[in-house]
Amino acid sequence: MKKTMLEIQALAKRQLQDYRGFNPGTCFADPEFSIDTETAYHLQDTVTQLRVEDGEGVTGYKIGCTGPGTTAQFGMDGPIRGTLFREEVLQTGSSLNPNKFCRLAVEGEMAIRIGSDGEMEAAFPVIELHNLVFRAEKKTLSELIANNGINAGVILPEIEWQQSKAFVTENASLAVNINGTELGVGDLWPKPGGPAESLNWLRQHFKDFKLRLLPGQIVLAGTSLGLYPVQSGDQVSVCLNGQPAVCCSIEPLSE
Repeated sequence: MKKTMLEIQALAKRQLQDYRGFNPGTCFADPEFSIDTETAYHLQDTVTQLRVEDGEGVTGYKIGCTGPGTTAQFGMDGPIRGTLFREEVLQTGSSLNPNKFCRLAVEGEMAIRIGSDGEMEAAFPVIELHNLVFRAEKKTLSELIANNGINAGVILPEIEWQQSKAFVTENASLAVNINGTELGVGDLWPKPGGPAESLNWLRQHFKDFKLRLLPGQIVLAGTSLGLYPVQSGDQVSVCLNGQPAVCCSIEPLSE
């Protein structure tokens, strides 16, 4: 259902309040509430505008719901776009408080860094953080988009990984390990055309929303794997060809 700009502004304020209260997307719990995907993007972008006005910064974008793992898990086909914020970028080895998320889940995937010429300057593995919650009776792309692709942050590897262009063209296996157990392994990129296919989709998509990629921004290109819920005390790592590249831990909850 279409919404007026005033309605979108009001919804955006509610969405942001919910997100900051670790209780995202409550409007979708109303069985009478519905929006189409175009409105969902306008809602996402209005929330982004509010966050920028509050002093936050856009550090890049994510492409989601593209690979076989997430499309099967969610029961719907993307791709969709989300926005990444500077304040939610963490470094490898970070310890996460699970109370600062809503049903925290992790995803191992590859990121692309945009160079000064607008092309791919580097490609490296990351851990994407998610609030794994859908409130409507049936999962929809509209809810996923309006909730910013359920993104809740990203964890970057050491700087040496971030500067490498090797994996723009080289093949490797990507794996997610939790507490030493490999839960998923697959290709680096979710699409046959590799990182270029994901990036080309995003650029084409941006034309409809008057957005553009800037040098230095990163793009999460999606994953061939799935999302993995985590619990307090878990140790998470993402590996390339069996080599740990980026990791985090989930803080134990005090009794």
